[in-house]
Amino acid sequence: QVQLVESGGGLVQPGGSLRLSCTASGFPFSSYAMSWYRQAPGKERELVAIIGSPGGVTKYADSVKGRFTISRDNSKNTVYLQMNSLKPEDTAVYYCNAHGDQLRDYWGQGTQVIVSS
Repeated sequence: QVQLVESGGGLVQPGGSLRLSCTASGFPFSSYAMSWYRQAPGKERELVAIIGSPGGVTKYADSVKGRFTISRDNSKNTVYLQMNSLKPEDTAVYYCNAHGDQLRDYWGQGTQVIVSS
């Protein structure tokens, strides 16, 4: 069974940092691009970052470019999102997703990030 488990969220002050993790199982992890999405209260879920398979090419939403870094460790079936210089507008539930026609329908529980003083 496909499973995605996000972790690492929490409450941080503006300007702070967090590293999110997403551990995947049930599919050949290294064969698929992976992404991070986020959904803020009252907002549509938005794409934050993408990393290719097995790695290398990355893309970011303009709102996080220069502050966030996506990476992956295929030996651990894990994709990371390093979040620096956090802003209140980064507050959201963060989710990971695999880029496959059947895999894209699978989501984990998400991890909550709150940026507030």
